[in-house]
Amino acid sequence: MPLSVEDHIAIQGLYARYNHAIDSGNGPAWANCFTPDGTFTSATGTFTGREQLESFGNAFATRMKARHWTNNLVIEGDGATAKGTCYLMLLRLAPGEQPPANILVTAIYRDELAHTAEGWKFTSRTVVGDA
Repeated sequence: MPLSVEDHIAIQGLYARYNHAIDSGNGPAWANCFTPDGTFTSATGTFTGREQLESFGNAFATRMKARHWTNNLVIEGDGATAKGTCYLMLLRLAPGEQPPANILVTAIYRDELAHTAEGWKFTSRTVVGDA
């Protein structure tokens, strides 16, 4: 059975919570966007499980004042699992300024998701650099 409209809305909410949590440096909230054994792979490494994910999420905002902006989200699945992809722009904030000063990174997220008792979660998220 294809994903329902409600599934699409819930998954879009997951993407929004993910962006807000990582930008605010809320490691526990960011890690909670993943299943307990979830994996995040970026240019800096692979992080697996809640402890590593929380650590990465807590450290991100202290290393970089940035905002994640994702668009062109495509989701396909069967109601229990899904695959998602979207375009990422990581915007660097100038000190004391809004809006963001420049685009720091452009990339594509390749995601695998699962519908859990707590709702939709990432099981695997990979950042692929945009050449």
